[in-house]
Amino acid sequence: MSYIPPMPPFAGICTFARAALQPTPVAADVAILGVPYDSSTSNRSGTRMGPRALREQSLLLWGYNNAQQVAPFSALKVVDAGDVAVIPVDVMATHHAIEAHAAGWLNAGVKLITLGGDHSISLPVLRQHAAKHGPLAVLHFDAHPDTWDSEYSGHRYSHGTPFIRAIEESLIDPAAYIQLGIRGPTSGPQDYVDSLNLGTRMITIDEFRQRPMADVIQEIRDRLGSRPLYVTFDIDCVDPAFAPGTGTPEVGGFTSYEALQLVRGLAGLNFVGFDLVEVSPPYDPTAITAILGANLVFEFLSLLARNKLASGGT
Repeated sequence: MSYIPPMPPFAGICTFARAALQPTPVAADVAILGVPYDSSTSNRSGTRMGPRALREQSLLLWGYNNAQQVAPFSALKVVDAGDVAVIPVDVMATHHAIEAHAAGWLNAGVKLITLGGDHSISLPVLRQHAAKHGPLAVLHFDAHPDTWDSEYSGHRYSHGTPFIRAIEESLIDPAAYIQLGIRGPTSGPQDYVDSLNLGTRMITIDEFRQRPMADVIQEIRDRLGSRPLYVTFDIDCVDPAFAPGTGTPEVGGFTSYEALQLVRGLAGLNFVGFDLVEVSPPYDPTAITAILGANLVFEFLSLLARNKLASGGT
């Protein structure tokens, strides 16, 4: 039988890693769901273009993860669920639409990897995961705590508020909630204090730099244990030298290699869902941010594939 080379990345239709497009729930292991919404940002917009950019750069993923020694697209049935029909002028209507899409896939027994979009989209996705699994353990990669009560007076929902709302709604167990990579200027010292008072474990970038990475990873694993785990990854946790294409960049963050190593260090945990948010293509002229984002999703998929294979799945 003659060798058929893969289609080159500059050709073909841009579903994620060329997964089959499947807008309605079917039997699968993982669905990639886009949420092109950025109307609750507090600085630069553009993340509504994030899902499209991540899909485009995913065409560079050849299929085998050498670091994790797994071929996730062979081990898993992965489909591309397309995009939620967002309503840019209405955050609440958009949240309802996200919840409806997420519920359909989760009720079909499919794990979701959600592509943002700004970080406000995590709240409705967390609602549906918590409805299925109960209060969640959450590992939150970010430069910012996103636990402000309000970024705009009288408005409770924005990309800076999803995790205080999630704790208020008992979607997250604060004892199993870790914020990783926090840094940068704030309006005052109370911003961090308010987050800590919610019961979070905040590992700032300064603490991370003062400890061996293996020690940080072990603390994460010990704290989260076997709980159903949701991982939310804001690309601005990475230094803008490596990920300039984001709405609220903060200097002094993770390198791209550190980000990959931290995700790989989670192998074997009880993952129920992931999201990758805040990729803003207008500020990413060389696509370096979207390339990193697509590779992080590849790492997430590889973790799920390893779990499936370890449990005897085929």
